[in-house]
Amino acid sequence: MNEPVRPLTPLLLVGLAICCASARAEATLPPLLQKVGFDQRLNEQVPPDIEFTDETGKHVNVGDYFHDKPVVLVLAQYRCKMLCTMVLNGLTQGLMDVPFDVGKDFQVVTVSFDARETPELAAAKKQTYVQRYGRPGAATGWHFLTGKETSIKKLTDAVGFRFTYDSKHDQFAHASGVILLTPSGKVSRYFYDIRYSGRDLRLGLVEASENKIGSPVEQILLYCFHYDPAEGKYGAAVMNFVRLGGVLTLVALVGLIGVLRRRERRKPVVAQGI
Repeated sequence: MNEPVRPLTPLLLVGLAICCASARAEATLPPLLQKVGFDQRLNEQVPPDIEFTDETGKHVNVGDYFHDKPVVLVLAQYRCKMLCTMVLNGLTQGLMDVPFDVGKDFQVVTVSFDARETPELAAAKKQTYVQRYGRPGAATGWHFLTGKETSIKKLTDAVGFRFTYDSKHDQFAHASGVILLTPSGKVSRYFYDIRYSGRDLRLGLVEASENKIGSPVEQILLYCFHYDPAEGKYGAAVMNFVRLGGVLTLVALVGLIGVLRRRERRKPVVAQGI
């Protein structure tokens, strides 16, 4: 005899709804954004001989910052007034909540992924964030680099940062996040979003300083690019398709669970004999 078909439990419905939402979110991403994101290259060695120019115009190698301290690596476009600025603002605020000091306990290396940007732009950006951070010695430990396309590609490939350029609108499409490296330059951990908890940064820096490699984390990414299907073109905006899908799913699930609970309350209670 066949087993009776059982109704889906609320927990199973939740799981199915989340999976469907994730699939819908990926499907809604325009082709340009499907090319961007982070491939988590944990324990990957960043090649120390990649050449860049620092904010003073001096030629440096990435490995110049690999010594006895962990490194926070930030990939940003200095002229970007939206997501890149929000990432740097969020990182600065998070670092202000960390008891360790930039320069003394760890390094921050910010690298532009736009090969057209100059040391002058890097110097202006450095002045802004070193002043905002406000701790003594930060200028010696927070570096802002620019470089050629070949160097940028080597670095972004090593850490799994995928971005693309739209020449029609002179804009980059990219995702938000920062990367923690061990003192020797191995990828230890990824942090996504534009806000970074001081507690999480502190623990991540401690792990990286001990050459520990974290586990892969779920990617919930913000994208610096927006596709308007009505206009059929891209415009600058900060959008988060995945989170939008998640919020809608959450609202639907709350309503679904409420309906199921009301139905259970309405079921008649059948007294059983002893």
